[in-house]
Amino acid sequence: MMENARITVAVVEDDPLHRERFRDNLGTDPALELVAEYGGVAEAIAALADRQPDVLLVDLGLPDGSGFDVIAAARRVSPATEIMVVSVFGGEDNLLRAVEAGATGYLLKDSLPQDFNAAIHALRAGESPISPALARLLLKRYQPAPAVAAPQEGGTLSRREVAILELVARGIGFAEVAETLFISPHTVKTHVKNIYRKLDAHSRPHAVYIARQRGLIAS
Repeated sequence: MMENARITVAVVEDDPLHRERFRDNLGTDPALELVAEYGGVAEAIAALADRQPDVLLVDLGLPDGSGFDVIAAARRVSPATEIMVVSVFGGEDNLLRAVEAGATGYLLKDSLPQDFNAAIHALRAGESPISPALARLLLKRYQPAPAVAAPQEGGTLSRREVAILELVARGIGFAEVAETLFISPHTVKTHVKNIYRKLDAHSRPHAVYIARQRGLIAS
């Protein structure tokens, strides 16, 4: 990019109000140029083969598919494009899927920074702007989770397994547990299977009973 060249930005967003918001923000910065707006997955992927912006802002919930598909396609056809998710969808799974697909930034729409344009400049400069709530999730994921040792015979439960078992003990279903902990229902079921194995339990009530007897969760 030439020293005085403007940073070209394209937006993939189906909501006209949000597109207008992005347009207004970008219009206040002479160093940024909005070159395209796309309302869906197919339209964006088709256009990216010919027009490759410096920065691509992508919503995840689109009417004809997922923003993850746009990210993956942009990464294939335009590896130099910096991609930032701007979405109402948070959660650890969405963040990790976006990163794995090729995104280098992730901002939540309801907590966009006051200087949204600064985040675009930071992205282009090699930084990875991430909403604080999501950054905290990411940091927690990669922190070592100390195991909680059972005072009696049997395996040990990880911190995440104890958290899941405590929620299950309160009668919360797997789907609600997943929502509460920002993980997928499949991940919850995997943890529950591991809990059964470690506690030698054959059902949820049995696992809760054993855990309470061993002092792993509150009675």
